[in-house]
This record gives sequence, structure tokens and C-alpha cells, in this order.
Amino acid sequence: MTLLCHGLPAWKALQTHHREQMLSMDLRAAFAQDGARLANLSMQAPHVFADLSKNLWSAETERLLRDLARQSQVQEKRDAMLAGAAVNCTEERAAMHWMLRMPRDGGLLQHNAVRQAWAVAMEEALAEVHETRAAMLALAEQVRADDSITDIVNIGIGGSHLGPEVVVNALEDWVDTGKCFHFVSNVDGHELGHVLRKVRPHSTLFLVASKSFTTAETMLNARSARQWFLDQGGSEDPAVACSIDRHFVALTSNVQAAAEFGIRRTLGFWDWVGGRFSLWSAIGLPIAIAVGARQFQAMLDGAHAMDAHFFTASMDQNLPMRLGLLDVWYRDFWNFSSRCIAPYSHGLRRLTAYLQQLEMESNGKGVTRDGQPLAVKTAPVIWGEPGTNGQHAFFQMLHQGQDVIPVEFIALSDGGKYLGAHHQSLVVNAIAQAQALMVGRDGEGAEKYCPGNRPSTFLLLQQLDPAALGALIALYEHRIFVSGAVWDINSFDQWGVELGKQLARQLNARLESGDWNGVDASTLGLMQRLTATQAC
Repeated sequence: MTLLCHGLPAWKALQTHHREQMLSMDLRAAFAQDGARLANLSMQAPHVFADLSKNLWSAETERLLRDLARQSQVQEKRDAMLAGAAVNCTEERAAMHWMLRMPRDGGLLQHNAVRQAWAVAMEEALAEVHETRAAMLALAEQVRADDSITDIVNIGIGGSHLGPEVVVNALEDWVDTGKCFHFVSNVDGHELGHVLRKVRPHSTLFLVASKSFTTAETMLNARSARQWFLDQGGSEDPAVACSIDRHFVALTSNVQAAAEFGIRRTLGFWDWVGGRFSLWSAIGLPIAIAVGARQFQAMLDGAHAMDAHFFTASMDQNLPMRLGLLDVWYRDFWNFSSRCIAPYSHGLRRLTAYLQQLEMESNGKGVTRDGQPLAVKTAPVIWGEPGTNGQHAFFQMLHQGQDVIPVEFIALSDGGKYLGAHHQSLVVNAIAQAQALMVGRDGEGAEKYCPGNRPSTFLLLQQLDPAALGALIALYEHRIFVSGAVWDINSFDQWGVELGKQLARQLNARLESGDWNGVDASTLGLMQRLTATQAC
């Protein structure tokens, strides 16, 4: 039986360190006593500068956390992922989303350590990646050049929705096609209905994103969109200009199911691409249509630069490693149950929603990879809103509330088109909020007292361009892997999600059969109210 993380010597050393040295730590005093604190606790990674100095830790904390990582075999688990091992053990799959960013010449393979971990069989997988990407980018350029298509409607859910949506929103300054992009995920018909009222069948391209082409919510929305298309004058006949064949594309591995739906244009991907890691694959078609092949490639290049950093940098100068270990430190030793994401960028307004899925679906687990119950906490609650809106909402609680909540600020040095007073004010506000959390306020009465000594991380991008965005998202992917590796959980399955889907299918079947035997009283009562309302 594997020794769990809380039984490792480094874990016990961290508990002692936290109790004897860190519980009384004051960030203000730490800066006053150590003129090199910023230099030692900040670093430049590809496209991202990270100031980690306002966190409740020290050089000694990081040393002990690195010991924990070694004893937890984080690097070995990372290298197993790189070698194509079935790190998603419950589904017996590899997790090779990082390969979707790898250049044709191998990129990462220039490093000897990486070359040693690389499996020869993966050469074929890399070739397939580039072949599929070429087809996707060719289709994207074709759509971009087609002036008759004015609206793109992406129908998906989870990673097939959040990934493309967050990127298209973030890169809106780079969108030059004159096309409007719509994202539909909720099975609530109001969302699809609101989009369909804005578009016309002859000028709309529907992208149906579902690896299996069986995802319940996605397929219900896709069938409704298909029926609307036909009701509005569209045709099932491929010879007709306004046909399903021309106005629908399937992003799926189930070509047969797509053909039965009436879609012949399909782009697939592999079982080693998890949904929440899939925006780099054919699922990214709406991104490629929005920004074009060149900028899509720039996004991949930025992510690959972060991949190379993660797989090759030493642990003490490896930003995903440092952040992932910081997350374990806060969750399990400080018992902080949530982390606030505060992107000071309108373009990143959907980033928090994306990160909620990326982290909580990956690491919201209570057992190890081999099924042992964990005695420690795992994923925190991820929440937040863009600044400066958040300052006039929940920042009051961050400054004066009784819960200490680490805050993660994300800002841009260069605001692009919107320079001058607006961008300067935006970033100054972010810096001031981080400062206020640390220094607090005293001497002006109990009502105005802010305790300070509240931790924050500051991530600074030069600008929100495709390369920087790619690096930022890859940073979060790898960071989550690190904390999951310490906890020895499978960060790539989501059986809790599957349970709800399974029970929904069973309830729909019971509606048809009328057999409610064995159903609990609450569920039965709610279903009876639903059917009674529908009957009226």
C-alpha cells in the first residue's frame, strides 16, 4: 500500500514548521526584515511574471515543500505523463494534452531528459496531431474567408464550451473576421433560444462539440438547433446551399453518429485528451475561426513554452511547481478552503469559470489513484470576478471578513488598444488591493480596522496576446497536476460528474415507464410536481 502524503516525513516537518514558525508570521515584518524577499519569492516564467512574496511562506517553507514533492514523487509522475503512461488510471488512458502544443520537430525533445522519457510509439501520435491540426486550420481559414457566414454558434458543455469561450473572449482584440461568436451549453432552452433569435440559418455555422456525440446536454441542444434550422428553411439535402451539410460541423470522434445526424464534416481527437484540456485540439475550431491559423499557432507556442519550462526547469525555479506546492500549503496546513481569482482584465472575464472546472473537476477527489481514502483536503473552492467590479462587491469580505482567503491577481503591463488613464487606473487598483490586503489599516476606529497580513499572488502578463494566454492556461494545467500529484489523486477523471448524468438518465426512463419503486420521497415528490405542472 502506498504511503499517503500525510504520512511522509516532509508532511510532518511542514506541520511543525507551520505550528512553530508560520502561525505567527506577519508579512509586513517579513518585508521589513528581508530586503531580498521580493527577489527570492518572484520569478519570470514564459510570458508570465509571478510575485509570490505576499504569501504566508518563507524560503524554508519552500524547501520543505520541495522535500514533500520529492517524497511524493511529483517529478516521476510528471515524467510518466510525458512518457504517455496511463496516468488516468481509472479510465486506463494517458493524459497528453501537452502534445497538442508540441511543434512538429518535437520542441521539448531538444532536452535530453525529455528525450529519455519519450516513447517511440508517440512519434505517430504527434504526426496525427499535426495532420488533424492542419485540417482544422484549413477549415477555419475557409470559414474566415466565407463572407456569407456571419455567425458561429458553438454547442458544447464543460471543456468543449468553457475552453473556447474563455479564449475567444480573451482574444477579442485579435478577432478580425467580422463574424459574431455565440456559445451555448446550458440545457435550459432559454440560452439556445436567445441565440437563435439573433441569427439566420443561411448565414450561421453550427459547431457541435462532443467527443462521443452522445453528451446529453449537447445533443439535446444540437437536435433543437437542427430542427430550428429545418423549420427556418434549411434542408437535409446536401445538394442544397442552405443544408445541414454546409451549416453544421461536428467536433467528435464518433463519425458515424455525426453522419446519422446529417453532418459529414467532422474533426476528431483522441481519448488521451480530456474535455477540460481540449481547447488545444479540434475543440478549438471556434478559436481558430476567430483569430486565424497564425494566432492559433501563437497560442500553442506560448503553451508549449510553458510546457518546456514545467518539464525541464529545476524545482526551485519552476513556476507550476511552486504554485502547485503553494496550493497544498494553503489547503492542508493553513486550512484555507477557497481561493479568489481576480483578473484585472475585461478579456479574462470568463477565466474564473474556466478555472473552476479545470481545478475543481480535476482535484475535487477524496481518494487516491488506487482507491485509498484521503485524510487531507484537496481542491479548494475557486471563485471570483474581474477587477475592478469585485472591489465593489466581495472585496469587503476579503479585507475585513473573518475568513482568510488567498487572492490571485492577474494583470497586464500593456493594455493594448486601451492605454492611458483607463489601463493605468486598472492596474494601479490591482496593485493597491494586493498592498491593502497585506498592510491593512489601524488607528482609525474599530469600524475601519482592516487586519492585513492577508496573502495574495500577483501574476503579470506583458499583454493579453495569444502566446501569453496560451502560457497562462498551460501554467494552470500544470499547477493543478502538481498539487494532485502530491495528494496522489487522479486529476484526469470525473466520476462525480458521471453520477449525476447517470441518475438523470434513470429519472427520464422512470418518467416514461411510470415505475417509481425505490425512489426516495424527496426525489419522487419533486418529479411529481414537475409532471403535474407539465400536465396543466
